Amino acid sequence: MNGNRPNILWYCTDQQRFDTIGALGNEFVQTPVLDQFVEGGTAFTHAYCQSPICTPSRSSFMTGIYPSKLHNTRNGNDTFPSGPTLISRLLFDAGYDCGLVGKFHLVSAGRRTEPRLDDGYRFWKHSHAPRDDWPEGHDYAEWVRDKGGDLDALRDHPDRVPREFHQNTWATERSIEFINQDRDGPWMLSVNIYDPHPPFIPSKSYADRFPAESMPGPHFQSSDIEQQAKLADVDFQGNVRTPEEHEAKQKQALYYAMIAQIDDEFGRLLQALDDSGQREDTVIIFTSDHGETLGDHGLMYKGCRFYEGLVRVPLIFSWPGQFQTGLQSPGLVELLDMSATMLELGGVDLPDYFQGRSLLPILRGQADPSRFREFVRCEYFDALDPHFTGGTGSYGTMYRDERYKLVVYHGKGQGELYDLKNDPWEHENLWEHAEAEPIRNELLYRSFDAHVLLTTDVGSRRIAPM
Repeated sequence: MNGNRPNILWYCTDQQRFDTIGALGNEFVQTPVLDQFVEGGTAFTHAYCQSPICTPSRSSFMTGIYPSKLHNTRNGNDTFPSGPTLISRLLFDAGYDCGLVGKFHLVSAGRRTEPRLDDGYRFWKHSHAPRDDWPEGHDYAEWVRDKGGDLDALRDHPDRVPREFHQNTWATERSIEFINQDRDGPWMLSVNIYDPHPPFIPSKSYADRFPAESMPGPHFQSSDIEQQAKLADVDFQGNVRTPEEHEAKQKQALYYAMIAQIDDEFGRLLQALDDSGQREDTVIIFTSDHGETLGDHGLMYKGCRFYEGLVRVPLIFSWPGQFQTGLQSPGLVELLDMSATMLELGGVDLPDYFQGRSLLPILRGQADPSRFREFVRCEYFDALDPHFTGGTGSYGTMYRDERYKLVVYHGKGQGELYDLKNDPWEHENLWEHAEAEPIRNELLYRSFDAHVLLTTDVGSRRIAPM
């Protein structure tokens, strides 16, 4: 180990729900590597992202503050706000050799390769998405061409992109290249693959393993259609449909096939880490930026909603001989806490603005794993933009404590309230129920206080009383 500071291998999938790992209760997936990883580490089973879409979620965990406080709350933004230092840069400044493989998405990659920020990454192998849309600076597409493949043609082929040319395979190859490089100090590698993000197009060899008729289907009740009709003017990517209209079981099968493919490549990377003799000196983190509705409540994909499948994500840590093994911690945590943990592992003092809290006491068996935060928050803010037709004007916030989840769609006169103890899949909205009015009002106060206290930027440092 390098000065008692471990290497950090940080594997982040894109749009992977929390309930997609066999060892965490899903009997329909095929995740033997992740199952073993869970058994050998600590899984936080109630980990929540801070936004249900990519850029604000990633911006939040890369800076340690909520998206609205950062002023980076939507996809497609031209620039990144000045101010908080990215955690990768903080680790670089602390002596880590930092590498990135795959997606970054703190600003838009539309019609351009995503511009570099002051990110601290020496090794930069970028691939925003598994398409050949960028004439230069897209390492994955160049890798496919160097291997004699045509990515556009492969994506349109009925067999889809075979594993030989797949972005997951490229990510593993580039990651192994990084971890095997000679260096004197510790390293941190961010591996940000695109799967299981839509479109749901796994390699055919994986898709064939998951027949649609064997899938359980989404969490759906007929009352969901009426509930979503009330939210018709709140932003969401897909239309509200029944599971049959969505072909939800087929999409679920393809989604699980993509996760099986992830599992194999994650296993190949772990084997390479073992082969290099660095496993004992490396903290490994597996997570995702946000989830996917996958037909739940009549919805497909993502947007301004806060259902469990969309905002709750996998979060698993492993460090042989150092962290708890076989532990499934049910306490509420945020991805901000993952970021704080990484900095503490790297010997970096948390900046005074940082809103995450280190999970190391739980990981080391020094704290109660059943309680960490009293509540978790998630946000979706997309102001109307006079220069671009894509702004929706949808604003939503989620406040979730151990039992209840409150969602407010600001400016819409709409909200949702769920008793997760008795209704874990959120089918009975108590927002307008008279008997739930006291708890709704109490949660409204708490949610408003949390938003004001945690996201308000009061300006520059005070130097005098006036």
